[in-house]
Amino acid sequence: MDDLLAATSPVPEGEPGLFTLDVHEGWTQGRGAFGGLVLGAMTRAIEACEPEKDRVLRSLTGEIAGPVGVGRSTIRVTLVRRGSGVSTFRAELAREGETLAVATAVLGKARNVEHAWAPPPPKRAPWRDVPVAPIGPPLAPSFAQFLEFRLTGPAPFSSAKEPRAEGWVRARTALPSLGGPEIVALADAYWPAGFSIESAPRPIGTIAFTLQYFPPKVALDPNEPLFHRATGVAAHEGFLVENRELWTADGRLVALNPQTFVWIR
Repeated sequence: MDDLLAATSPVPEGEPGLFTLDVHEGWTQGRGAFGGLVLGAMTRAIEACEPEKDRVLRSLTGEIAGPVGVGRSTIRVTLVRRGSGVSTFRAELAREGETLAVATAVLGKARNVEHAWAPPPPKRAPWRDVPVAPIGPPLAPSFAQFLEFRLTGPAPFSSAKEPRAEGWVRARTALPSLGGPEIVALADAYWPAGFSIESAPRPIGTIAFTLQYFPPKVALDPNEPLFHRATGVAAHEGFLVENRELWTADGRLVALNPQTFVWIR
């Protein structure tokens, strides 16, 4: 199963708010599934529970408390509150009675407000001018084989001077569209920015994930990669915080994604 859409599509189980997620071999990193797959699937389950489809993802906050291994897990979605234009949902992923991940999402209608702003887009080489990097197993997590990376920043474990990761990313198998679940997954595709200052691999894990999604008025081209920029903000006692961004080739901001990591050893 090399299709990101299929991999992040949980199956409804007939009971309202209940879904099954089947993680296939290959979509893993270490002992668990790729975090972007887990949170992307939870986002898709949440979106399926929203009857008004003009309420789209605006914000997602998630924590993966334990590795979500290969096989079947359940996702249960509950409505926290439904307002006149905003819905808040909570999703919980569990296996054999143990909660492994939780997520809270805010879905909202577009507002007729004139003011809009975003940070200036990063400098980026045209993606067609950047070669595809040979990133995949056994030197990279298994899930990386299903994604295409075009690096414009320092490579991981290259003893760089600053914690930074930059480059283009997209799914290798063409997607029919790019929406909230796909953006959640792609925001998590690159390695932690802290890897760039290391000289050798060492285990690390995401403990907190927040994504602010800015749905473009013009639909994203699913065949065109997005530009990923990540910068380490602070590190203390083995915990690291970085800011991630996703941008279109023509300079539109798609997502902001602060993440907190912990060195496992």
